[in-house]
Amino acid sequence: MYIERDLEKKIQKYLKRKEIIAIAGARQCGKTTLVHHVFSKLKNKEIISFDDQEILNLFSNNIKLFIELYVEGKDYLFIDEFQYAKQGGKQLKYIYDTHKIKIFISGSSSPDLAIHGLKYLVGRVFLFNLYPLSFTEFLRYKNRKLYNIYLKNKVSSSFVNYLKKYYDEFIIYGGYPNVVLAERKEVKIEVLKGIYDTYFLREIREILQLPDNFKLIKLIKLLALQIGNVVNYSELSSSLDMNHFELMKNLNVLNQTFICIEAKPFFTNKKKELIKSPEFFFLDNGFRNLVVKNFNRLDNRSDFGYLHENFVASEIVKKDNELMYWRTKVKAEVDFILEKQGEIIPIEVKSHLKTKKITRSFRNFLESYKPKKGFIFSEDLVDKMKVGKTIVQFNPIFCVSKIF
Repeated sequence: MYIERDLEKKIQKYLKRKEIIAIAGARQCGKTTLVHHVFSKLKNKEIISFDDQEILNLFSNNIKLFIELYVEGKDYLFIDEFQYAKQGGKQLKYIYDTHKIKIFISGSSSPDLAIHGLKYLVGRVFLFNLYPLSFTEFLRYKNRKLYNIYLKNKVSSSFVNYLKKYYDEFIIYGGYPNVVLAERKEVKIEVLKGIYDTYFLREIREILQLPDNFKLIKLIKLLALQIGNVVNYSELSSSLDMNHFELMKNLNVLNQTFICIEAKPFFTNKKKELIKSPEFFFLDNGFRNLVVKNFNRLDNRSDFGYLHENFVASEIVKKDNELMYWRTKVKAEVDFILEKQGEIIPIEVKSHLKTKKITRSFRNFLESYKPKKGFIFSEDLVDKMKVGKTIVQFNPIFCVSKIF
């Protein structure tokens, strides 16, 4: 069953342009399904995958025969698993420059697409990231009528309860399409295990050329247990028995292959604010819960604060926003900072909030930067207040993807 994705609308806008469309994203997030759905409405097309070694060898070693078989006479060409073509960019550039055909490529690693293809295609390609489902995509699939009301109307306190059961499912099992499609909880967990075993343990290990998975498994578990905390590289290196270079390489791969999200510090004053150390989150809450082996309900676990904060981080990134946080050297902090169209937007996440109030740290940020608006997300509070010239809006956590 096809789950409607927001990226489809973006792709439709570029179908009549010549530029190549490249789609990057983790395995099992729906790249192939999305392109097949788009292609189902098109005529005179060719769909191939570089998982097929024979086709890959032909593309790499005999481009003219490849063109005769798969390009000539076609209007559209989709190449899945393009990252396997080590010199793919040069070959694709030749096809692009010599034939009138609309090309789609997809790959499970953004760096691999960039290294093997995109660097040769400057001015010839549009790159899109496809992530696991956002909460709005999830809700649209689960209950379109509720989704339409959610988008068109301001969320009231009375409406929160209607959405809460969907949010509770999403924050525990995440947004991988096959997990969402599974109806029973035990099946959802098995699907997540399959993603973890076949993608994370096997492919990430191959990328890093590791002799075993032990250190990598321990690293990702340590990250899962300290979501939203500033990373101390020395402590991590010591705990994992990794040198600094090895640790940075591992963290970079986890970030670039859509497993983790890196939040960098926002600063304008190097003397007073942190400028280097990042925080790490997970792109998918279900994946994170699998790592810590906990699929209990929110009201039956102690890490619910981590889950709420991770949800907000992932929803912000799924809208292609850069993730940042703010912290001073005297420990004042704001969970997330967005910069959109020259505007600075501070964001706080609170699990339980019954009345409208802000922390001293949040107030300090407002006084220092004087943003036009700020947001505080909690489980169900809907309200607003004015602090100086800043309008602070209080919204339920699941409104993040609707707002940003």
